[in-house]
Amino acid sequence: MTEPTITHEQEQIVIRPAGDVVAANVAELRSVLRSTVQGGGRDLVLDLSNTVMVDSSGLGLVIGTFNSLQKVGGRLRVIHASRDVLHLFQTMRMHQHFEISGS
Repeated sequence: MTEPTITHEQEQIVIRPAGDVVAANVAELRSVLRSTVQGGGRDLVLDLSNTVMVDSSGLGLVIGTFNSLQKVGGRLRVIHASRDVLHLFQTMRMHQHFEISGS
C-alpha cells in the first residue's frame, strides 16, 4: 500500500487511505492517524473512496482513532464508504458513535 493522502480543508484534516484498510496495511495508516491526533488534529475525516474492504484490524483502527479523538474532544467522520463497508459499519453499530456516509 502506498501512503495515505492527507489534505487540510478548513478546520478538517482529510485522510484518504490508498487502498483497503486490512491487516497488511493497518500499521502505516495507524502511524498517520496517531501522528495526526498527537499533532493536534481534532476534526478528522477518513475518506474511504479508494477502499473496497475493511477487515477486523481495520475496524479496530477506526474504533481506536475514534476513542483517541473522543478523549481530546475531537470528532471523527467516515465518508465515501462503499456499500459493503457502510453495511459492515452499520452492522457493528459504529454509526451510533460517529458520522458515516456512503459513496
